[in-house]
Amino acid sequence: MSAPIRVCITLGTRPEAIKLAPVIRAFRQSAEFATQVILTGQHREMVAQVMQLFHLGADEDLAIMQPQQSLTDITCRSLQGLEACFQRSQPDLVIVQGDTTTAFSAALAAFYQKIPVGHVEAGLRTDDLLNPFPEEANRRLISQITRLHFAPTDTAVGHLKKSGVVGDIHHTGNTVIDALLAVAAQNPPCSIPGLDWSQHRVLLSTVHRRENWGKPLQDIAQGFLKILDQCPDTALLLPLHRNPTVREPLTIALGEHPRVFLTEPLDYAQLVGAMQRCTLLLTDSGGLQEEAPGLGKPVLVLRETTERPEAIAAGTAKLVGTQAAAIADAALELLNSPTAYDAMAQAVNPFGDGQASQRIVDIVRRYCQPA
Repeated sequence: MSAPIRVCITLGTRPEAIKLAPVIRAFRQSAEFATQVILTGQHREMVAQVMQLFHLGADEDLAIMQPQQSLTDITCRSLQGLEACFQRSQPDLVIVQGDTTTAFSAALAAFYQKIPVGHVEAGLRTDDLLNPFPEEANRRLISQITRLHFAPTDTAVGHLKKSGVVGDIHHTGNTVIDALLAVAAQNPPCSIPGLDWSQHRVLLSTVHRRENWGKPLQDIAQGFLKILDQCPDTALLLPLHRNPTVREPLTIALGEHPRVFLTEPLDYAQLVGAMQRCTLLLTDSGGLQEEAPGLGKPVLVLRETTERPEAIAAGTAKLVGTQAAAIADAALELLNSPTAYDAMAQAVNPFGDGQASQRIVDIVRRYCQPA
């Protein structure tokens, strides 16, 4: 019997953990692979929650997290730690996900040691290097040194081909749908003190992106208040990001409203439970643009651009920006018009069928053990 294929999967943030959890499980279920999982520690508690939810453990944790760390700090510490890990384990392939600084650092560390890179969720683009920042640059840089591109959609495949990247391009679907369907099948609870889901139409929101810091964040909060003022039967559930730059202005603007529920970040099971029970989502998160349509929930995207135009084209999401009036107008249309709501809620999710992880395993097998 030939030696197992050594695959190293790296992650550092909660979105990476969610989208890689089904990939890790699929690799570990196959005896053909020796699968190593390395955490950089870019996020800590939130990653631990996801790993526990999916009953997964890590082989190494670089624990790079430090107070007030910069992008340079994250990159340098990740590069140094991953270099040592890769030298010890000598993987046949390193897998990264998405567009985080961890993903970029891991891809670069692997490239420096001439280890092939597999990129999960490859090919997303806004064509604006500074929006979102630094994600748009990260994913473009990763694409240039990737051998196996795992593209979630036909649009992403087209972006990669247009970029003239080196490496094999595969349309796999998005692994986040694999994770979402697995958790949603358990109908997880989401108990929020004081919030009676049966008494209100609940708007679920997450806001955290750097490009929305400052005035855009204040405008978003004012948009929320306009919606609540116009619709007394609505409530807002807003799990706060841990970054004080995000948390403090939202708390100041919204914290005293009786129908606003500001909470700590929800773990992934709670978040899925909230998505199942809410009426619609208002978010600047990329992942929620993919997940919510899988549960039949309209998404209003609180950004000026999105690297997921498939959701806009399919009608499952609408790009509304950060101006208070535009946010309120878009939400009120959905809340007041069953026809407009159903058109979004019943649109087909373009991001996959829940089988992306197994496709990735099969592609890696063929790449590492060609006939």
